[in-house]
Amino acid sequence: MIKSLTILGSTGSIGRQSVAVAEHLHLPVAALTTNRKIDLLEEQARRLHPVFVAAYDPQSAAQLKTALADTDIRVGSGMEGLLEAACLAQCDCVVTAVSGSVGLRPTLAAIQEKKRIALANKETLVCAGRLVMRRATECGAEIVPVDSEHSAIFQCLMGRRQGELKKILLTGSGGPFRGRPWRSLTDIKPEEAIRHPNWHMGAKISVDSATMMNKGLEFIEAMHLFSVSPDAIQVVIHPQSIVHSMIELVDGTVLAQLGVADMEIPIQLALTYPDRKPSLGGSLDFWQMQDLHFEKPDYDSVPCLRLAMDCARAGGLAPCVLSAANETAVHLFLDRKIAYTRIYEEARAAVEALGNSSGEDLESILEADQEARRFVSERCG
Repeated sequence: MIKSLTILGSTGSIGRQSVAVAEHLHLPVAALTTNRKIDLLEEQARRLHPVFVAAYDPQSAAQLKTALADTDIRVGSGMEGLLEAACLAQCDCVVTAVSGSVGLRPTLAAIQEKKRIALANKETLVCAGRLVMRRATECGAEIVPVDSEHSAIFQCLMGRRQGELKKILLTGSGGPFRGRPWRSLTDIKPEEAIRHPNWHMGAKISVDSATMMNKGLEFIEAMHLFSVSPDAIQVVIHPQSIVHSMIELVDGTVLAQLGVADMEIPIQLALTYPDRKPSLGGSLDFWQMQDLHFEKPDYDSVPCLRLAMDCARAGGLAPCVLSAANETAVHLFLDRKIAYTRIYEEARAAVEALGNSSGEDLESILEADQEARRFVSERCG
């Protein structure tokens, strides 16, 4: 088990649960970061006593410095603050719980320092999967997934020899609008889209789960994380969210990981691997469990999933453009500036306009990310 950790994005949904797991395991926390939620970060800092905290927003960082002036906790700001938090000598594991491509540079910096990455920021691999995995191999840094689906696949692959895997079966609940035609969702409001039937998550990922863009991004992430082709991944709709994902082996055997819908379980595994400890999560009650259902995706009803899978096959900068355009469109929807179905339309338009570029270096990736964000913002301005 790791000895001390940094939590990037400690005030978000995954970050708060990571804090709870760290306290449960009595793990020292070396650093915490936020964007603007300085009141919560101050409360976490006073409770956990890290040596360093940072706010990505410079104005928030200045307020945080004033708030913690009576402590010996150092305060950082902006990307420099995130990079310092990721590279602290006192920590040997970095939980990447920030949202969006802002997590890419700190993740690469932590990899360079040979730290374990508890990967909760899927955009890191969606935008720069080849680059990140290559750097991890070169530096000897571990990447342990936190996403429930990727954690399930990771667990099913434990002890498997190379060449035994035939197919990854990536499950998804289908979200709150499962079975409804896409064209009927024009008037969906943000409060409806964030009401996931099984999971309690942040607003952005909840919307992504509703559109099933989240499953498409996980499809791309799984390609890089487990070194498989798009044809070796099959998306399966599983409304109950009990089977978190499965793998099929070459002899026809299927291995599945089951559990309650509680993110603290995969978070804890990422911190204790290869060991297991008693967790805060509950246990499945097989006597109360209803039937398990599995369905084939209706891609006409979830065009975001189809678009993401197309980008996975196209490669290049298409996944990066998709991720940035989607993130921008989702925030516009949450701000009630565009309709729910415009999320897909804007993502598709950005991919069609900008997604044919190639480039695997960090500068090209970050430039494509910003260009896609500008593209959507200008179209919706």
